[in-house]
Amino acid sequence: MAEILKGAPVAAALTDELAGRAAALSARGVTPTLAIVRVGERPDDLSYERAALKRADKVGFAVRQFVLPDNCSQDELMTAIDEVNHDDSIHGCLMFRPLPATLDEADACAALDPAKDMDGITAGSLYGVFANRPVGYAPCTAEAVVCLLDHYGYNLCGADVTVVGRSLVIGKPVSMMLQARNATVTMCHTKTRDLAERCRQADIIVVAAGHPGTLRADAVRAGQIVVDVGINWDETAGKLVGDVAYDEVEPVVAAITPVPGGVGSVTTAVLAKHVIEAAEKVLHE
Repeated sequence: MAEILKGAPVAAALTDELAGRAAALSARGVTPTLAIVRVGERPDDLSYERAALKRADKVGFAVRQFVLPDNCSQDELMTAIDEVNHDDSIHGCLMFRPLPATLDEADACAALDPAKDMDGITAGSLYGVFANRPVGYAPCTAEAVVCLLDHYGYNLCGADVTVVGRSLVIGKPVSMMLQARNATVTMCHTKTRDLAERCRQADIIVVAAGHPGTLRADAVRAGQIVVDVGINWDETAGKLVGDVAYDEVEPVVAAITPVPGGVGSVTTAVLAKHVIEAAEKVLHE
């Protein structure tokens, strides 16, 4: 039976550390502050926003919400982003995506100051990830994968890691972050030939393809660690499932993350980490 790599202990440990750092900032007259920019009332955005607010209470940072209707204009959105950029009391920003099709998402992302980009949506932040430079912040979910592996004591140096997925949200940035930790990374996707064979060769498999059942029993072997980043709604089962066929894979491998309760539960803790880091940078400038 595989070790179940739950996210809650990872998030709790990080939250405890961050609460101390937030208290230290407060003692010096700095209130770490996150701006949330949300357009419309998408249920997944609202769910994540509630989770972020709960994490803010636990860590001890403030949140300012910039909520716009889903029929807002591009100018209204850009005005909100400009206000965030120029308000020195705001240390970071989380802008929910995707934006409504009537808005230019690329322009909105480009307008955000990378120094306040808490979720790796700007070109500057992605440059920081790909060049391993301290510019902006990595996408929270990608960083959550690395935090989870660190917490459970897996040595990334020299490890063979296969990443299934190539998005700029998870697949590509997590590949760069793992390489920065001296892992040897193979990037794959759903069109990769002999995907199962490539996965079987890895020590660690990170699955972020966005399709349930991407990784099945034929793609794993004993001793592997499997990190499932997928979040999918299974209509038949009436529940959330990952990209991994959990019931098939769990009996084979050494360790696996559950869905829900795995990587996703670490994401808001990483968001909080970015807010605290941004406030600390401002204090020390």
